[in-house]
Amino acid sequence: MIVSAQEAVSAVKDGDTVLVGGFGMAGMPVELIDALIEHGAGDLTIVSNNAGNGDTGLAALLAADRVRKVVCSFPRQADSWVFDGLYRAGRIELEVVPQGNLAERMRAAGAGIGAFFSPTGAGTPLAEGKESRIIDGREYLLEYPIRGDVALIRAHVADRRGNLVYRKTARNFGPVMATAATVTIAQVSRIVDVGALDPEAVVTPAIYVDRLVEVPS
Repeated sequence: MIVSAQEAVSAVKDGDTVLVGGFGMAGMPVELIDALIEHGAGDLTIVSNNAGNGDTGLAALLAADRVRKVVCSFPRQADSWVFDGLYRAGRIELEVVPQGNLAERMRAAGAGIGAFFSPTGAGTPLAEGKESRIIDGREYLLEYPIRGDVALIRAHVADRRGNLVYRKTARNFGPVMATAATVTIAQVSRIVDVGALDPEAVVTPAIYVDRLVEVPS
């Protein structure tokens, strides 16, 4: 379904878990996040690689006091002052997940995998409270899938059915997030007719995409 950004994010409800694509600002669906701020949903759990950059995109959502918890790999960068201020003030929760585990936990949700063992984080504070097992002489931790109520992702081009093609680094978490959410909303630079995309170049099939928003670059 091709809709406006405001119509698309109307799917987000208070208390939802929202998967937000982006590696820093690369591939971040800024216009969808701006629409979400305007929409007004709050008490959100945000799953993303970072905890916001500067004052735009995800950082703006945090600054609007709409987020209860952030699940991410890199909460602190030189320009993460919005998150830093909220966290130090005790106004936001944080769950740190190693980057590979973050991607795999979302992939597991999309693939219907109940849980998996990973060596990442074993022997560190991140292992606290997790079941562990020795496999072939190495310690592994039990990790559970991360599922989203809604995914906000950014792709490069889509056809009218919702098949997605990404551009270079902007691809990042988009493909796994699209499979792990109940409702996937994709912001794209251009929408083309069905048949215009090379099927071999399609990364996210239309079956995983519920709403399309065209935002020309």
